[in-house]
Amino acid sequence: MNNVREPGVTGASAAAGQLPVVANFIAGQVAAASSPRRQPITNPATGEIRGEVVLSSAADVDAAVAAARDAFPAWAGMAPLRRARLMNRLLALVEQHKRELARAITLEHGKVLSDAVGEVERGIEIIEFACGVPQLLKGDYTEQVATGIDNWTMRQPLGVVAGITPFNFPVMVPAWMFPVALATGNTFVLKPSPLDPSPSLLMAELIREAGFPDGVFNVVQGDKEAVDALLVHPDVQAVSFVGSTAVAQSIYETGARHGKRVQALGGAKNHLIVMPDADIDKAVDALIGAAFGSAGERCMAISVAVLVGDAAEQVMPRLEQRARALRIGPGLDDASEMGPIVSAAARQRIRAAIDAGVAAGASLVVDGRTFTVPGHEAGFFLGASVFDHVRADMALWRDEIFGPVLACVRVDSFEQALDLINSHEYGNGVSLFTSDGGVAREFARRVQVGMVGVNVPIPVPMSWHGFGGWKRSLFGDMHAYGEEGVRFYTRQKSVMQRWPDSIRKGAEFAMPNARG
Repeated sequence: MNNVREPGVTGASAAAGQLPVVANFIAGQVAAASSPRRQPITNPATGEIRGEVVLSSAADVDAAVAAARDAFPAWAGMAPLRRARLMNRLLALVEQHKRELARAITLEHGKVLSDAVGEVERGIEIIEFACGVPQLLKGDYTEQVATGIDNWTMRQPLGVVAGITPFNFPVMVPAWMFPVALATGNTFVLKPSPLDPSPSLLMAELIREAGFPDGVFNVVQGDKEAVDALLVHPDVQAVSFVGSTAVAQSIYETGARHGKRVQALGGAKNHLIVMPDADIDKAVDALIGAAFGSAGERCMAISVAVLVGDAAEQVMPRLEQRARALRIGPGLDDASEMGPIVSAAARQRIRAAIDAGVAAGASLVVDGRTFTVPGHEAGFFLGASVFDHVRADMALWRDEIFGPVLACVRVDSFEQALDLINSHEYGNGVSLFTSDGGVAREFARRVQVGMVGVNVPIPVPMSWHGFGGWKRSLFGDMHAYGEEGVRFYTRQKSVMQRWPDSIRKGAEFAMPNARG
């Protein structure tokens, strides 16, 4: 990647007058798809079509999996320290090309550039963690578990593994998967979102430049056809997915039915409780950033504010003022705090959810449905929307909207707030703002959510702790990245050994045990 292409133009060359095409990356090189199907790639800030992405067929998936399968024996047999050194080279290259990756994200997703840089930096942290994986691959050893017998365990890679990733974090979410998968000795096939596919090929080029062998990392662009092919492919040993709950459940069930290990992260409806004793200004700052950052298109976005007692009367006027003053514009404009929605279809879906909230009787304090950016009228922009007096029987509280919509619920007590959160089907992320340590301790202990923040609005764990929710926010037993990721991408083998000079004479009909 010494001569980095313009983001959005990565992949197969386009003939004069034709749109550039983002293609696959198989066995160390950009590869055309066998399928003639294409999907436009749009800049959400302008509505302009920047290129096309191939929509791969099952044959293309077969080719990528075959490349990964062929590369696996030598890669798995490589010393873990050598794999870690290649990962360290990749770490330096991603840091060097951080802004190119971020720009590619902004041009196809729409999030502001500073947020895109932050996304890449979180991905860098996982690569840093993966550089130290050899320490976590160490097994256990017990001498003399029985007479003349020693026992030890080892962790070994699974084989070909796949990642199916969403549009909202086209660099960070794949980085939750492939660095740990590769460092532990697996080979990888990535199926990114077709809405913002260019960052996947930029990452593939960096991986090749770092010196990873051909076939160790592959990219198959596409839609449901490619996903379905991965889920049933006999050579794919594990699948990691991030997306909506309905799709996560389907992927989990289909993959498990075909004998695969599956980690499927689903939807969220993240709450932030504001207690009356909280620092109200800091709580409002937290709500504005966590609800409207990245236009609310984050699985860790705060979409429900739970206002306890008289906190509501303190929060709502400031929240309304701040939401109306939010600077919304193109992601490449340094003045912008929030960019556009990723697509016209997503914008229409979010508008429909706001319409339904009004019809259900919630009070729409700030209405972002008709917001436009001068000079960017064709862009997919929405303003911030804030509802008050939302009830637990409303879809506004129940359903994930995945957009810049904040629902405010009023309750009388901490216990009511806790019961409200624990009754929700999702259990992804949650936060509490308070100055009472006892309340904070009780909250962290009793809330039925996988990731918890106390005076932290978006409690995304660091790279060595792992990411994952509870209830219908996660299908599978293990969280993403960290030591949980190492366990997901490896399996334990136990070895019991005795040498000939210690073998007793005659047949033995009892199992070895510590008595003899």
